[in-house]
Amino acid sequence: MNPNADVSSLMLSVFFGALGAGYVVYGRKQHALPPFLCGVALIVFPYLVTGGLMTLLLGAAIAVVPYFWRN
Repeated sequence: MNPNADVSSLMLSVFFGALGAGYVVYGRKQHALPPFLCGVALIVFPYLVTGGLMTLLLGAAIAVVPYFWRN
């Protein structure tokens, strides 16, 4: 097992969790459902996904959803 892979996965999880927290706060203040739901998804998904590459790809995909899904 590569120890660098564990560190990169952990750092990506922290990054996407922080981004998700920002989306949740923004969604609550603006009463906007898409950023709020994407924020919750960004906080939860690192617990379900293993591996740095999958974390990066799925996190990036979830992070851009509010840009394309506008009210």
